[in-house]
Amino acid sequence: MRIITCNTNGIRAAAKKGFFDWLSEQDADVVCIQETKAQEEQLVKLDPLFHPEGYHCFYSDAVKKGYSGTAVFAKKKPKQVIKSLGFEVCDTEGRWLQLDFDTVSVISLYLPSGSSSDERQLRKIDFMDSCLPLFKAMAADKTRDYIICADWNICHKEIDLKNWRPNRKNSGFLPEEREWMDDLLNKHGFSDSFRELHPDMPQYTWWSNRGQAYANDVGWRLDYMLATGNLIGKATKASVFKEIKFSDHAPLIIDYQGEL
Repeated sequence: MRIITCNTNGIRAAAKKGFFDWLSEQDADVVCIQETKAQEEQLVKLDPLFHPEGYHCFYSDAVKKGYSGTAVFAKKKPKQVIKSLGFEVCDTEGRWLQLDFDTVSVISLYLPSGSSSDERQLRKIDFMDSCLPLFKAMAADKTRDYIICADWNICHKEIDLKNWRPNRKNSGFLPEEREWMDDLLNKHGFSDSFRELHPDMPQYTWWSNRGQAYANDVGWRLDYMLATGNLIGKATKASVFKEIKFSDHAPLIIDYQGEL
């Protein structure tokens, strides 16, 4: 099965740059999107493009228009759709969208950024703390496997950030953020599917709009698929698509053995 995740930084803006034309050629089983920046009813009125043919389409919108939001498109109809985790930052900002299939759950997650202020960083840490018990339960679940497709707004290791030295005190590469991610992967039973296949490859998924960061590949790897259970070790191909710039993030594409 093929899964794609991408922060579109506005799904309407990405559509104008050819995102859905590209997507129609990818034969993805599941597509996870973060930062839709739109209400679903707005998209339906605009264009059926936002409900691609052949997919069951779900959106989790932020209360605030033009902000945050997630989406998942799936070829297979899910048995259950979950949009709420029970805490305010998640549920009012459309940051979680989970589709449960027969034995696999796929989640589109948009972790808050903390780069704009100390207050925003505290909200980010609170979000991380609130999610951690759920992540632990997922990893311990023997009845189903999980894939979390997310803009984590965290770089895990030095290899995941081009200019890591000057960013050690900046949100996204703080020691406590990296330790939290490290615990997910080394203590709580998740696996970074991209790193399973490319343990030593510098690869980025986000680039600042300042200067020539994109052209010079001075980026951050913020977008990961973390897998549990039987899906660990089952990634067969992983790549980041950079040929067309749909947003400040690039799509991450991973193929897995098995089915939903």
